[in-house]
Amino acid sequence: MSTAYDIAVKQDSHAGDKAASIIEVENLHKVFGPQVVLNGMSLHVNRGETLAVLGRSGTGKSVLLRIIIGLERADSGSVRIHGQSIAGLPLDRMSEIRKKMGFLFQHAALYDSLTVAENVAFPLEHHRQDLSKSERADRVTHLLAEVGMENAAGKMPSDISGGMQKRVGLARALALGPDLLLLDEPTAGLDPISSGEIDDLILKLQREHQMASIVVTHDLHSARTISNRIALLDQGRVVIEGTFDDLQQSDIEFVRQFLKVS
Repeated sequence: MSTAYDIAVKQDSHAGDKAASIIEVENLHKVFGPQVVLNGMSLHVNRGETLAVLGRSGTGKSVLLRIIIGLERADSGSVRIHGQSIAGLPLDRMSEIRKKMGFLFQHAALYDSLTVAENVAFPLEHHRQDLSKSERADRVTHLLAEVGMENAAGKMPSDISGGMQKRVGLARALALGPDLLLLDEPTAGLDPISSGEIDDLILKLQREHQMASIVVTHDLHSARTISNRIALLDQGRVVIEGTFDDLQQSDIEFVRQFLKVS
């Protein structure tokens, strides 16, 4: 199986060119009541690069994504996208930034009452009214072909498998041509064959679109396959960040235990 190293120039695993970063997260803190979820998390991702964020349940992985897309507010710290801090942005400005983000939810989150094609067309109809109806339809056809779902355009989400739903979710996430792709557990609930197919599809889309991507996952094999770098979280902060080989060579006890049980 291919890996992300086959499709991108390897970056230095301990330092990146932040000037080229699509997204920079600095010293992020978030508390829910007595629970400290994020405790000084920092990371950055460049164009064409995929960062996998790993960690046990409750370590703040999904909260990180919700903060990036503006569904949660950090207690302190900063998130900058293309150099623009999103803290305190008015809704209209945040909406414009969101248009350059693609988001794949953990369970695809397709609209049950819409067909596959209508699900993919949804963001285009709401944000690309400059396109004619036929142009939007052509865009949907192209996106479904990219993810191998062109023959399912007229089907309802309930009529396709979980892996197929993830493919449609990816097509929808790409609809507006994002610079930043956020993937929440893209292989969760899938059998090993379907998981491998989704990994290969993510690699293909990365090669063709050269987005910056953040993948939150529990799947160490998937993270190793699709990412350039891995950030391992514990107690709300990054314990180690680097290649899979860096993690394997680490003498940090938590890292060694995580790799052992994953």
